Amino acid sequence: MDKIKVEKLTHDYGHGRGVFDVSFTVSEGETLGFLGPNGAGKSTTMRHLMGFSKPQKGETRINGMRCDKQQCRVMRSVGYLPGEVALPEGLSGRQFIRMMQRLKGSSDDKLAEKLLDRFKLDPDGPVKRMSIGEKRKLAVVTAFMNDPDILLLDEPTSGLDPLMQETFIDFIQEQKQRGKTILLSSHIFSEVEALCDRIAIIKDGRLVSTVDAAEIKHGLHNIMTVEFESPKDFCEFSKADLDFKTRDDKTLRCSVVVDDDDINRFISAVKRFKIKAFSEHSVTLEEYFMSFYKKDKTTGGVSYA
Repeated sequence: MDKIKVEKLTHDYGHGRGVFDVSFTVSEGETLGFLGPNGAGKSTTMRHLMGFSKPQKGETRINGMRCDKQQCRVMRSVGYLPGEVALPEGLSGRQFIRMMQRLKGSSDDKLAEKLLDRFKLDPDGPVKRMSIGEKRKLAVVTAFMNDPDILLLDEPTSGLDPLMQETFIDFIQEQKQRGKTILLSSHIFSEVEALCDRIAIIKDGRLVSTVDAAEIKHGLHNIMTVEFESPKDFCEFSKADLDFKTRDDKTLRCSVVVDDDDINRFISAVKRFKIKAFSEHSVTLEEYFMSFYKKDKTTGGVSYA
């Protein structure tokens, strides 16, 4: 069952900013990583899911509810951690927690106290004197304190120190084991790899790829690097119908992206030539991601997609 659904979401803010025809789903108990740099459209999508913005085209749904038309019900059923934490400065941390409890219709302090202890936050001081990290911790507490089944986490570890980042990742892994449905946006590869079942890559407001985490663990693609003994062999091999990543006529070395389905075609092409050296490595998530952000794709065929 799809707990989160984004269908052909479009909101054009002009000058290339916004989201365009974005579609994806998150099934019950699944964690989807939303991977992209700042400004790619991650937070815009999250805001539409929270009902803070209305789509120009398409729609967003949580638990089957239209996010733009049933916002109050959506907000009560979701734990939302915004990318930028803005808190009312006239309150203490504890007063802010109370305010959020009233908005969520919750009065149980037990989980909130456990979260305050786990993330080592004293909520009794004024919000305006809190550091960025403390404000982020407070936002974490209020996002999780009513134990929601669906979580929208926008750059969740931003502002946390390395120890707290590790604490947060351990905490999310526990939530996954409890069957929570999570949409997690990030630009941190290790965070996404550690937590996500699937990964959607967004660029300039458009989804460009979705991959399973299992594929990443086994290598998204293989890169074969071949060094030839003669310039003639190098030139002839370079004419083969393969996905060349790099070619270097000085070292007589080239790298080819080879999927499992293409391995026989690669072997047939290379076996006719005399090879000086050969190596293989699997494409990492970071390499795969960066292939979509290469500006110059005219030399050597850099795309892994």
